[in-house]
Amino acid sequence: MLHIENLYKSFGSNAVLKGVNLHIYPGEILVVVGPSGGGKTTLLRSINYLEKCESGSICLGNNYLLKDGRYASKQDLKAIRRNIGLVFQNFNLFPHLSVIENITEAPTRVLGIAKEKATQDALNILGFLGLSGKANSYPYELSGGQKQRVAIGRALALNPKLMCFDEPTSALDPALTDDVANLIKSLKVKGMSMLIITHDMEFAKKVADRIVSMDQGQITNEHMYDNEKTGS
Repeated sequence: MLHIENLYKSFGSNAVLKGVNLHIYPGEILVVVGPSGGGKTTLLRSINYLEKCESGSICLGNNYLLKDGRYASKQDLKAIRRNIGLVFQNFNLFPHLSVIENITEAPTRVLGIAKEKATQDALNILGFLGLSGKANSYPYELSGGQKQRVAIGRALALNPKLMCFDEPTSALDPALTDDVANLIKSLKVKGMSMLIITHDMEFAKKVADRIVSMDQGQITNEHMYDNEKTGS
């Protein structure tokens, strides 16, 4: 689903990604752990074209976002990025829009989906997320866990092939970590491929098919997990 080869990224004289090689299989949950400043978030942002890399390759499915240091055309970049969902660490919900408006904004404006269909799709997503009663609420009326689920719903509305999470439990109380873990397992059952950045090793072990460690801009080691991810 995702293949990254020999990826380099610097900020001035500071090399942040130093020849990163990484792959994610269809339907796999890959978790990247490691210390702050190790390059995890930069890697995630590079996959989403929020940062530009100097060299290397990033391929989603059979489509290259970046190949041997050269980016795809603007039109192709736009098409590829539509297949990558991103859930930000601090949710980044639009405060002036209701929950359902937050979820329908991108499908209607970016994908050109009719408002009625986008609304019905959003209601279905809210039902899946256990938020059916919150469609007309505003972000300030939601708990942290509810905001996290809305942020996930907003990314799901674009029907991505790959879902990326940046520290999905960092802004939540520890008691809500299991809720997020169970939701991610539910997405896996639906066949979603996922890349998760986290400092929370216990959370990582609950959801991961594979965990890789990253430090000083490089992948340092990898662990496989065989336990069943659809149960509690």
